[in-house]
Amino acid sequence: MNGKSAIEWIMERYAVTVHKESDIENDPNDWALDTGNPRYILDLLHSVINLSVQTVEIVKGLPEVKFE
Repeated sequence: MNGKSAIEWIMERYAVTVHKESDIENDPNDWALDTGNPRYILDLLHSVINLSVQTVEIVKGLPEVKFE
């Protein structure tokens, strides 16, 4: 994903952050707990890895294209 591994992408998007001006903390784990799905981020990571693996397999199966 834009040159990043699935794990790097998830870590970047779902990291705990603090807004500099307001000092408000954004913790994705809070949302996961509030919705009753504490495994949300882990399940998301699993889905992203699965998608990445399937994409690699599809690309491997594509015929070679020659440009002239």
